[in-house]
Amino acid sequence: MIIVRKNTLIYNDKSFQCAIGKSGTTEKKVEGDGCTPLGKYLIKEVFYRSDRVNLPNISFPTTAIENNFGWCDDINSKEYNKLIKFPFKESAEKLFRSDNIYDIICVIDYNLNPIIKNKGSAIFLHIARDDYSGTQGCVAISEKNLVLLLKMISIDTELNIIN
Repeated sequence: MIIVRKNTLIYNDKSFQCAIGKSGTTEKKVEGDGCTPLGKYLIKEVFYRSDRVNLPNISFPTTAIENNFGWCDDINSKEYNKLIKFPFKESAEKLFRSDNIYDIICVIDYNLNPIIKNKGSAIFLHIARDDYSGTQGCVAISEKNLVLLLKMISIDTELNIIN
């Protein structure tokens, strides 16, 4: 099990600095609150920038991010909290970014089955900014540590976000 507590991610005997939501953690996540949802989750799949990252052999389904990929954050859309392709007329976050934070995106199974409108979207484990500044609700670690972690864990490994 992976434990995330404040600014530390722990797996087995390894401890990594991480970033969480800029507004902390919550049991009552809502869209746009800047909080990371407390609870136990699985990683469902991994998206990556094939032009920037060479992923090692990992046990997760993987998809190369194309420049038209996005993730819908529009609470009124039938595509809410789903992968979309631009052009897209509703609000969505671009996955193909100029910075590196989405070079590897691990989709956490938060609010996916079923998807509940306004409960939060695009909750990922991804690459942290250099200063480990707060996220919009995701968990983020360094690229090197994310690659290392993905090599050690499996699709059955729980991510437990606690206070």
